[in-house]
Amino acid sequence: MPAPEASSVAPAEAAALFSDLIDAPALVLAVSGGPDSTALMVLAARWRLALKRGPALIAVTVDHGLRAESRREARDVARLAKALGIAHRTLRWTGKKPKAGLPQAARNARYRLLANAARKAGASHILTGHTRDDQAETVIIRLARGSGLTGLAAMARISTLADGRDISLLRPLLDIPKARLVATLQTEKIPFADDPTNRDTAFTRARLRGLMPRLAAEGLDAARLALLARRLKRADLAIETMVDRAESELTVGLGKGDLTFAFDVAGFAKLPAEVALRLIGRSIGAAGDEGPVELAKLEALKAALDGAKKAGKPFRRSLAGAIVTLTGDNSAGKIVVERAPARRTSRPKALTKARPGRAKRRKTR
Repeated sequence: MPAPEASSVAPAEAAALFSDLIDAPALVLAVSGGPDSTALMVLAARWRLALKRGPALIAVTVDHGLRAESRREARDVARLAKALGIAHRTLRWTGKKPKAGLPQAARNARYRLLANAARKAGASHILTGHTRDDQAETVIIRLARGSGLTGLAAMARISTLADGRDISLLRPLLDIPKARLVATLQTEKIPFADDPTNRDTAFTRARLRGLMPRLAAEGLDAARLALLARRLKRADLAIETMVDRAESELTVGLGKGDLTFAFDVAGFAKLPAEVALRLIGRSIGAAGDEGPVELAKLEALKAALDGAKKAGKPFRRSLAGAIVTLTGDNSAGKIVVERAPARRTSRPKALTKARPGRAKRRKTR
């Protein structure tokens, strides 16, 4: 009898994975042809087949054009989708590929193409085949990069794409071990592709994946890491609730528009350090124009701000397209966060023209 870790995903269990999607108009399944996404397509197709009514399913394969086998793998997915009774589309990432940061660029291109496909199909969700193993690897990667509590909470079951508007990204298999998905396909005798880049040690994820067996031998297996992510997510949500409350209680009006925020200094000083840090970071992210604030830079700004408050000195610093200013004293002062002024672009110097009757000077810039 197979171990529970490697047992197939039963029909009833699969139905529970997708049960909250029954009223969706359409669903896009991101299917590369590997075991995880192939299992996602098989399980979703059989769940939909058992329903009298439900969402339309569209399997989408993104061919990044990085391997010679990718076209054949896309055709294999199309054949399986047809056999399962669902629609299929292959989308290709065209154009020049970057030499540096290729995995991230390929990921961005993949989600951009998937989002476009979802819009055209009228789909409310994009489903991916991320597993518990992927979650565990993400925790390790973010730990190595020095992420804070939010980052270590890793992937959420459902999230919103950066440019997806009303499209949600759903990971229904996030609590399922990869071994069980492989076992499901093997039981059904359904073939799947093997992407060698998943073992290419030129990439960070592949190198850290190679460490997982050794970590598991010490008790730090995928299940423990995924459990850690869930617990950190629970704590993260609790802290965000405290930040919401602090924002509502400490915000003071300045009448300068939607991109300016101000907080009472005395109340700010009483906040727990993590809440205060997030409150400033949230305001900088909203007022600035450079996206999320890097945690280490935010921590450095907060430390400098605290030092200025303690010393009774003025403070003004820019970060991520915003400016943070400390005004007044510690009893009646304000911390103001506002959009930084646009940077001036230096105008090129005019070319020198020779005057009539004089020798021409060399043109300079």
